[in-house]
Amino acid sequence: MGLTIGVDIGGTKIAAGVVDEEGNILSTHKVPTPGTPEAIVDAIASAVEGARAGHDIVGVGIGAAGYVNRQRSTVYFAPNIDWRNEPLKAEVEARTGLPVVVENDANAAAWGEYKFGGGKGHRNVICITLGTGLGGGIIIGNKLRRGHFGVAAEFGHIRMVPDGLLCGCGSQGCWEQYASGRALVRYAKQRANATPENAETLLSLGDGTPDGIEGKHISMAARQGDRVAVDSYRELARWVGAGLADLASLFDPSAFIVGGGLSDEGELVLGPIRKSYKRWLVGGNWRPVADVLAARLGNKAGLVGAADLAREPDPVM
Repeated sequence: MGLTIGVDIGGTKIAAGVVDEEGNILSTHKVPTPGTPEAIVDAIASAVEGARAGHDIVGVGIGAAGYVNRQRSTVYFAPNIDWRNEPLKAEVEARTGLPVVVENDANAAAWGEYKFGGGKGHRNVICITLGTGLGGGIIIGNKLRRGHFGVAAEFGHIRMVPDGLLCGCGSQGCWEQYASGRALVRYAKQRANATPENAETLLSLGDGTPDGIEGKHISMAARQGDRVAVDSYRELARWVGAGLADLASLFDPSAFIVGGGLSDEGELVLGPIRKSYKRWLVGGNWRPVADVLAARLGNKAGLVGAADLAREPDPVM
């Protein structure tokens, strides 16, 4: 099938990488992320051209945060870029002369993990990414399921709590308000404010106040046994596990793959998630229980997945 290029659009940089059929990244090229939508398209093309040098490329896959249409060509809506019905496929093809497909970035990461990472060997997996927010992807029967309009698997915006916390999407009670990096920091700040005597290590890693707590401080403090930090992870895991139990009722996968920045903490977060998942799984004592596994590709998953999806004529349903 040949070599393809995957593109990961980040808040500060755009990375393009040449990827072979085994998921190996052969070369990369990065450019700063500019501030305007049109300039971002130009930057994507520049990154592709930089990575392309010296390689025979058959296609490009772009992972974009937002809603992407079923035809893998247009970004309906991007929350962090002023793209509205953006014909990204046509624009990048015109600039590079290469065939292009556009994928939701969480779907691309899920495909990368399914094909080459934590989900390798499974036919039916649900992937979630725990980062600043919460995203995910659905692979059933070795196919990436994107829904009729192409915008399925927006797991972060399942309403977990009616009339709950306001979400950036405009709704209330979304899952990512309770299960994400932002939620973890909020739990730690609330607990440190209420019981500072239980957060001495955590507070010492910042500026000494609850407002100074950052995600990295919570991880470091939890590994030292700080009660507030550990309890904050447990609260996060409670919500993640409850959500996974609901997804199991919908999709019945053989495995859940947990990726994103929070998954880098390994068993510190995965162990409590597994416990919560089994606690909330309906009939959990009498039915097979899906594995809850760590993602393996880290921040390369989206780039590798997008590149591999560019190699497929139409792997989505």
